[in-house]
Amino acid sequence: MKKGVVLRSTGSYYSVESEGNLFSCKLKGKMRLQNIKSTNPIAVGDNVIFEVNDATKKHEGKIIDIGFRKNYIVRKSVNLSKQTQIIASNIDLALLMVTVNNPKTYTTFIDRFLLSAAAYHIPVIILFNKIDSFTIEQLKDLESLKKIYDDIGYKTHKISAKKNQNIGKLKKILINKISMISGNSGVGKSTFINTLEPEINLKTASISNQHLQGKHTTTFAEMHILKNGIKIIDTPGIKGFGVVDIKPGEIGNYFPEIFINKGKCKFKNCLHKNEPECAIIRRVEDGSISKSRYKSYINLIDESTNFRS
Repeated sequence: MKKGVVLRSTGSYYSVESEGNLFSCKLKGKMRLQNIKSTNPIAVGDNVIFEVNDATKKHEGKIIDIGFRKNYIVRKSVNLSKQTQIIASNIDLALLMVTVNNPKTYTTFIDRFLLSAAAYHIPVIILFNKIDSFTIEQLKDLESLKKIYDDIGYKTHKISAKKNQNIGKLKKILINKISMISGNSGVGKSTFINTLEPEINLKTASISNQHLQGKHTTTFAEMHILKNGIKIIDTPGIKGFGVVDIKPGEIGNYFPEIFINKGKCKFKNCLHKNEPECAIIRRVEDGSISKSRYKSYINLIDESTNFRS
C-alpha cells in the first residue's frame, strides 16, 4: 500500500505522486458504487491510498481509498441537472483570474465563484490580469470593478502575467500553499504559471478574434509542483459556473455586504427581493451595495428556487 496525492485527472486515469515518484492509477471498481454525488469521485488534490499492480508494472496502480478532504470546490452544471463536478480538493487558496476585456469576465461569473469558494471556506484572491494591454477607458472600468470587491473585503491584485508585472509579491503569498487558479478561457492562467516558473513551459493560446473568447489550453485539472513549496492547480477554462445546492434563505450569507446588513430588515426571513422596509434594497438604491452584486444575488435566489421546485 502507498499514500500519494492526485496531480492530474483525465477521467479514467489519475497521476499520483508518492515519495517523489509518479504513478498512473485507475480507480478500483467497487469505489464507483459509493455514495459520491459527483461525476468524478476523485479530484486533483485528493490524498489517496493505492496499491501497485505488480513488479512488471511498478508505476501503475489502483486507488483503493480517498483520504479526508479538508475542503473542495464544486462546479454544478449551469443547466437544471443535478450533476456536479469536484474541481479540486484540499485547497489553501483560490486565485480567480479576471480580465475586463479580451475576453471580458462578467460579474455574474465572479460572484458565483466567490459564493462557491465561501461555502467551502476557501479564501480567494482576485487577480485582474492583462493591465499592460488595456486602453485608458478599460483601465477605468478595471478600477471600478476592483473597487466593488475591495469594498466588501476581498483581496485583489492588478497584474500582467505576460509582462511579469506585480507577480513577485504574489509569488511570496503562494509559498508552501496548494493554490487553485480558475477563470474563463483566455484570461491568462497558463501564462501566469509560466511566469511563476518559466521552466514549466505550459501551452498557451491567443484569443479568438471572431468571438473574443479564449481557446482551451488546459483540458484537465492538473497540479504543478513548483519551487519553494508552491503547488498550483491549473483548471480548465470555465464559461459558466453553476453553484452548489444552497437554500434561497442562505445565499445572502455568502455575500458579505448582504450578511452584515440583513438584520436591519423588517422581516427576519426577508429575501431582499420586494419585501417592504428591506435594508438591502435601500442600500442598493443609495449605492452602498453595487447593483451588479445585487443582480447576481437575485439571479442566484431565482435559480435556487427553480432548482427546488
